Amino acid sequence: MLFTIDIGNTNVTMGAYEGERLCATWRVATVHDRMPDEYGILLAQLLAHRGIAPAAITGVAIASVVPTLTGIFREVSRAYLNQESLVVDTGVKTGVRIRYENPREVGADRVVDCAAVKVKYGGPACVVDFGTATTFDAITADGDYLGGAIAPGIGIAAEALFSRASKLYRVEIAPPAKAIGTNTAMAMQSGIFYGYVGLVEGMVARFRRELEGDAGRDAGPQMKVIATGGLAERVARETQVIQHVDTWLTLDGLRIIYEMNR
Repeated sequence: MLFTIDIGNTNVTMGAYEGERLCATWRVATVHDRMPDEYGILLAQLLAHRGIAPAAITGVAIASVVPTLTGIFREVSRAYLNQESLVVDTGVKTGVRIRYENPREVGADRVVDCAAVKVKYGGPACVVDFGTATTFDAITADGDYLGGAIAPGIGIAAEALFSRASKLYRVEIAPPAKAIGTNTAMAMQSGIFYGYVGLVEGMVARFRRELEGDAGRDAGPQMKVIATGGLAERVARETQVIQHVDTWLTLDGLRIIYEMNR
């Protein structure tokens, strides 16, 4: 059984695979100052709750955008799973050629997402990942990582609004009944949620135009749009530009990369 770990700034997402089948998933809050044994005990409890024995884990793959936690989870893998983990970094085979000016600047989660999309959907494609940041990544028809865009995540933007505007208050991040809000709560929900829907639609349109110019006339119209992350499902219901919602895309990418490096 393969154990996959995606360490993000807000959440740590984990999954257990039997072959290609994702048989269990977990999502816990990222706590930057938690000690290895604390994460280890939490991991042991999560596995026990699903009836998975640590001895059943035969491999571990990690993608991390939190450097301080990368080593901690490697230590947890050794101490609690008796496994040396594969960490997606320079020198690891991903199947993705990175055409960024400095490939080292591309976050591991973005590379892993692209590896999954290349295998599962093919290019050209745009990956929209709703995480701490909202990221857009372009994949060519040949499966190369071309580049992308990074915007503040919807949670960060909403928190900035709540904290900096003294007369505004926290509201649920959800689509209101209509875009023209008739009270303050509705107006805020409209601006936050539908504003992000507009962001997605606008960025996808720009990516289509630029892919067409970079890779040929057919690349833009043929571009698939795959969304992942916490709000992917909810945003996808409000727009026609997202064709696929793949909640566990990053975990699938970790499984694919792990198999490439065995």
